[in-house]
Amino acid sequence: MPKNAGLHKAGRAKKDEFYTDYDVIQSELNYYEGQFEGKVVLCNCDDPFESNFAKFFLRNFNYLKLNRLICTSYAGSPVTGTQLSLFDDYNEPVTNEHGYVLDISEVPMSNGRGVSDMDIQTLLHSKGVVKRLKGNGDYASDECLDYLKQSDIVVTNPPFSKFRPYLATLMDYKKKFLIIGNVNAITYKEVFPLIKNNEVWLGASIHSGDREFRVPDDYPLKAAGSRVDDNGHKYIRVKGVRWFTNLDYEQRHEELVLYKQYQSNDYPKYDNYDGINVDKTADIPMDYPGAMGVPITFLDKYSPEQFELIKFRKGDDNKDLRYTVDGKTKQPYFRILIKNKKVQHIED
Repeated sequence: MPKNAGLHKAGRAKKDEFYTDYDVIQSELNYYEGQFEGKVVLCNCDDPFESNFAKFFLRNFNYLKLNRLICTSYAGSPVTGTQLSLFDDYNEPVTNEHGYVLDISEVPMSNGRGVSDMDIQTLLHSKGVVKRLKGNGDYASDECLDYLKQSDIVVTNPPFSKFRPYLATLMDYKKKFLIIGNVNAITYKEVFPLIKNNEVWLGASIHSGDREFRVPDDYPLKAAGSRVDDNGHKYIRVKGVRWFTNLDYEQRHEELVLYKQYQSNDYPKYDNYDGINVDKTADIPMDYPGAMGVPITFLDKYSPEQFELIKFRKGDDNKDLRYTVDGKTKQPYFRILIKNKKVQHIED
């Protein structure tokens, strides 16, 4: 496992607009430290004052040896109206009609040993460091796409509702990225082909459970696990969160250790596809040479050297995979059809 050496951990800081915890960001970035040297990083869904993505890269700018950091935010930031001093010299009122941009190539350190909270606050409030955008800061606006063109790696938490078009934009511009989404994005017809073709994969640090996110003050708290902290900030817990990336890391090439042997009684065959159903990733048989339908969470353990991804969800009749046991037909929840390359090689 990677260590936290050098990457400064800043406790529980403020969250971005939706709404990633600093520790969640750091836990994932630890796997990619060496890939950021000399790069231009873009966080294009991130208010410079509120985002923990902005704070993380400001704090670690010098350690990661970044060339440049750009953070853009969408209009309507919760801090709009609280940063009046930044814009007094422009003689313009602060409104919700414009986004902000932070664009820097240097982060000074007052003590020479590391970037402190005071260093970050001083930098953010320096004249000309954070500027008002001409438009609303939408990631797909011409203004923000121009920043995208200038970047090497995009790191952010885009709105889940815009995940498909957001990812498509990154792919269109051939960018490296590390973004947060819901695990069910695997099932999108626009996303699974990218995973199958080894163009996108899941990140290293989140494989199960839920994660806590801060939400706007007017967000209704109805779900279990939601809370309000001592400062009145609201939090919810979100299940099925994953990192999606095209940055490589060592652990994704580690082969899954398999323990079970194939027994026909344990693995029903599909009615509409030549393959067997496997209910749990841990139950994948070590010696089966054919196609196997596994849960989408298999991708948390997927090594492209060990397994081949065949297709998603549908049988030969283009209907959902199904099997029959004791006269009853069952349709398991979304399945990915895979083959074990190692077993296939032996059989051939």
